[in-house]
Amino acid sequence: MMVQKVLERRDWRQIEPYWYVIAVFLVAMLALYAYHAVTGFVPDRVAISVLDFEVYWYGIIITFGIGLGAFVVSDLARKRAIEIFQQTVPAPIRRRNVRELDLPEELVAALEDNGLNDVGAVLFRWTFGPGSLGVNEEGYGLLRKKLLAQSGVRKSWLDDAPWRQWNPDHVWNGLIWCLILAVIGARLYHVFTPSPSMAEVGIDSPADYFRNPMQLINLRRGGLGIYGGIAGGALGLLLFSTRQRISALKWADLGAVGVALGQFIGRWGNFFNQELYGSPTSVPWAVWIEPDYRLAGFTEFTRFHPAFLYESLWNLFAFFVLLTLWRRSRRRLFPGDIMATYLILYGIGRILMETVRLDSRPFKLGGLEVGLPIASVVSVLVAIAMIGWVAYRHRRNNA
Repeated sequence: MMVQKVLERRDWRQIEPYWYVIAVFLVAMLALYAYHAVTGFVPDRVAISVLDFEVYWYGIIITFGIGLGAFVVSDLARKRAIEIFQQTVPAPIRRRNVRELDLPEELVAALEDNGLNDVGAVLFRWTFGPGSLGVNEEGYGLLRKKLLAQSGVRKSWLDDAPWRQWNPDHVWNGLIWCLILAVIGARLYHVFTPSPSMAEVGIDSPADYFRNPMQLINLRRGGLGIYGGIAGGALGLLLFSTRQRISALKWADLGAVGVALGQFIGRWGNFFNQELYGSPTSVPWAVWIEPDYRLAGFTEFTRFHPAFLYESLWNLFAFFVLLTLWRRSRRRLFPGDIMATYLILYGIGRILMETVRLDSRPFKLGGLEVGLPIASVVSVLVAIAMIGWVAYRHRRNNA
């Protein structure tokens, strides 16, 4: 009954609260950027400073992007869990009052205090962990016995329910695994493909990092590579999903939705840091870069293509596409298809962005430059691999 009420209260077509957050953020950032484009005003990189400890807007925006992306993924997982639960457990069983279980009054009171007034609510919450029921071990054992005594209740619903796959808590528990390995992977990608501007601090090649190991962890000099971050995050997801006995590919599909949203938001941190800009330009939407942050050879220019803005808006578009696929088409798709779509879309956007970006390391083949940045080559290879993988699986299924 409780789960049914949740669905009745939240029609699938209504506007979710996170859309208002996205809209407010986008309007605020575009308004700030429009003011910047007209006046040349550049916001301070430091948000707050307490006892000589500086907190940068970049970090705040990145954290906000990660948090909102995780919230959206958690919300979608919860809805998927409810959907599977309703398809699995017949309505007459779901609607039974917990008092029909013939439980001690104190146990009934504990369940009702946690909003568990019907059998459906107890079954749904059960698979997400006994701690969410608000009962002790003795009560947990008795409750299990009484549930199994109910006609129509299957033992599998208590041992390994199909909706357990989409426990929203997986998002927050797995996020730590993914973030730690994503940061490590992103840093390693940068270390092995340092941007040309790193020559100013004595880094011309990966070997220079290993000659000065302290630079390996100096994130204030240099940065993070997105493809390394994706690879590291994927490894974290694989480890976590294996431990939890859930599908890594299914969660990668859902996680891709949150990643695209997080990237859309996170790229605005580059605006405050005055980085990730492109070639000089006179277009009305050009970004103003202060002298201290201009790349060598471009110090006489003041306005540049806002590559960060292009990528941010592209990621917002990707978020719309991926969210639509998840909501409307996931039943016709194979696990991993939405993840592959994200990698294809991001690859296309990154290739386009690299056409204007200045600080990109060129790809060399046998010591000969091929005229493309490493990121473009990686994007092409990843996109082709994903297109081929999706096409092969669907062709084999239709054969």
